[in-house]
Amino acid sequence: MEIGEIISNSINFPSQDWKKVLILGILFLISIVIIPIFLVMGYCFRILKSSIAGFNELPDFDEWGAMFIDGLKVFVVQLIYFLIPAIVIFLGVWASIASVSLTGMTDPTIFLGLIGGTTIIGMILAILLGLISTIAIANMALNDGELGAAFRFSEILEHISLIGWGKYIVWYIVMIIIGFVGGMIAGLLNMIPIIGTVIAILLVYPYLYMFYARSLALLFESNV
Repeated sequence: MEIGEIISNSINFPSQDWKKVLILGILFLISIVIIPIFLVMGYCFRILKSSIAGFNELPDFDEWGAMFIDGLKVFVVQLIYFLIPAIVIFLGVWASIASVSLTGMTDPTIFLGLIGGTTIIGMILAILLGLISTIAIANMALNDGELGAAFRFSEILEHISLIGWGKYIVWYIVMIIIGFVGGMIAGLLNMIPIIGTVIAILLVYPYLYMFYARSLALLFESNV
C-alpha cells in the first residue's frame, strides 16, 4: 500500500463512528486526572492491534482494565526510548561542567562546544530512537501486547527494512505535517473561549490519534 492510499484510508477511518470519536474525546477531556490518558493510549493501541489483524472497524470501548494496561505499556515503551537520548545529553552536560571545574577552563567556546557536541549526539539518537520506537510499538501490537516485543531490535529493524527506510521516513514526515495542520486547527478553535477548546478536545485531538494509529497499522501490516 502506497503512502497516499494509507493517508486516504486513515483519514476516513475515524469518521465511520463519531460516537467513538466523542468517547475518546471525553477521555481526553478528563485526562487531567492522569489515569484516563492511559485509556486514550490503550484505545489507540487497540486500533493499532485490530488494524494489523485486518479489521476495518473502530474497536469497541470495553475491557477497560486491559485497555488501561495496554496504554501503560505504550507509555513505558515511549519513556524508555526517550530516556536514552535524555541521559546521553544529561551526562554530556554534567561531564562538560565537571571538566571545566577540574581543569579551570575559562574559554566559553570550549565549554559550549562540549555541550553542543553532546546535545547534537543526543538529538541524533532521539530522532533515530523515535523512528525505532514507533515501529517497536507496532511490533508489540503484532505480538498481542507483549512488552518485550518492543525491544526485539532485530525484528523491529527487519520490519523497517521491509517497509523501506525511504518510504518510512516519508510517512513519518507526512505524519508530522498532518499533526501540525491538526494542531493549527485546534489552535484556531482554542481562540473561541471555552466552546472552541471543548470542540478541539472532543473531536480534533481524538480524530488525529485515531488517524495516526490506523495509519501506522496500515504502514506496518502491509509488510508483515
